Amino acid sequence: MCQAGQAETARPLTLWGGPAQPGCLLDGLVRAVREHPGHLALIDGETRLTYEELWGWVAELAGRLVRHGVGPGSRVAVTGARGARTVTALLATIAVGATYVPLDASYPVRRLAFMLRDSKASLLLYDGVEPEIADEATALAIGDPTGAGSDGFRPVACRPDFPVYVIYTSGSTGLPKGVTLQHSCLDPLVAWQRADSVRPALRTAQFAPLNFDVSFQEILSTLCDGGTLVIAPESLRRDPFTFLTWLADHSVERLFLPYVALHMLAVAASAQGGDLGLSLLEVNTAGEQLLCTPPIKDLFAALPQARLGNHYGPSETHVVTAWNLPADRADWPLLPPIGRALPGCELLVDPSDPENPAIGELLVAGAPVSLGYLDRPELNAERFVTVERTPHGHTRAFRTGDLVRVEDGLVHFLSRLDYDVKIRGVRVNLLEIEACLMQQPGVATAVCVAVEPVAGSRQLRAAITLHPDGTEPGDLRAALAELLPEASLPASVTVLPGLPRTPSGKIDRNSVAQSLTTGGGR
Repeated sequence: MCQAGQAETARPLTLWGGPAQPGCLLDGLVRAVREHPGHLALIDGETRLTYEELWGWVAELAGRLVRHGVGPGSRVAVTGARGARTVTALLATIAVGATYVPLDASYPVRRLAFMLRDSKASLLLYDGVEPEIADEATALAIGDPTGAGSDGFRPVACRPDFPVYVIYTSGSTGLPKGVTLQHSCLDPLVAWQRADSVRPALRTAQFAPLNFDVSFQEILSTLCDGGTLVIAPESLRRDPFTFLTWLADHSVERLFLPYVALHMLAVAASAQGGDLGLSLLEVNTAGEQLLCTPPIKDLFAALPQARLGNHYGPSETHVVTAWNLPADRADWPLLPPIGRALPGCELLVDPSDPENPAIGELLVAGAPVSLGYLDRPELNAERFVTVERTPHGHTRAFRTGDLVRVEDGLVHFLSRLDYDVKIRGVRVNLLEIEACLMQQPGVATAVCVAVEPVAGSRQLRAAITLHPDGTEPGDLRAALAELLPEASLPASVTVLPGLPRTPSGKIDRNSVAQSLTTGGGR
């Protein structure tokens, strides 16, 4: 717990983002429908929906939800491809006051089944064929709109404590944990994004996976502001060259990307050369430390009208800091700061060395702090802590596990303090992977580390030891693929006769990482 002594000098360093008095994001959506009924709201391949048409579809699905007993206090799980149907399911769910639980269809079935059971969702909405997990809850196909219209449909009256979504993140026990974010977290974020963007009603790509919290930022900040949401086909996520062409063809103006995807896009742009034909005005990156590499600088030099923003925030709070890079690319630092606190957010720095109060673990207080983890009281007590009343009256804060430095009012990310790492912008807990390995027959001990065999290309590697006279393990990566999402799969699993230890007896992760960088796997 971050505790301050009686002396004023013992208080942790705090940073305040200023007051936030946002309206409900649903009110913003209703306003966009009312003011821009004929404006294009969503493009998904050949599907094009105006605000009036999208709202009519939302009203239809909301009516079906209510007839199935869904309302405030309910949870609705949604699975399927990113697209018009899943966006409609999100809007209809929160419009009736229920909580949206995204289940990324690319995840292993066993993981999805656990998430569905753990969330206690009363209904499963799905796009496409009925999923294998349909027997875990009442299942309902999202279906296509009938064109009946909204007929005066209005969402429920908004309350700050109404949960908007539950999102699952990697957990140290081998099972994911659900985090509940409410309106008091997301309403200020949507209002800030609208005010911070280069102009209103931007044409925005929907690129993030359903189970990545940036997807909510993409969808809600666009549709609550009268913009156009353009669904990026799944095939483009690993093909930066085709993605560049798609961005140009669809005149995308705003883009949210993890750093690795941004870097690959910039590399593709440098290889392509010439006029890229892009309409980009704003690019926001988050998920891991931004590096201003030469290809990224060159990309923005070719797009003088475009702004690059660096956002930061864990799943338990969503975005809490931001920093827009200077217009002059020559002024870009290699490692940009993660920025200043957003409105309604108070940041605390809990120093490990009282003599250096500007360096320490970052804690988040104020509006962004979520309701916490589902049914995990011990973890909630560990991460959502009570603090001495802050200068702006907060007594509850979230421990991010991130080590930061504050300089001239700007927050700089330094490192993680726990076993979480970012892989392609997705938070992965190394202990979860180790726990899953330890479940496999014949495995005695396991360790997973993040390595960078090539600078800027982080990947996971695992090492195990076997029980003497135990069962010979089979294909361990195949076994993990049934339990973990793709981002959590190690590139290799190496069998070692023993694991190096520190003098205190703990596994020496640095030595393991060093040996696995050049070692083989099986």
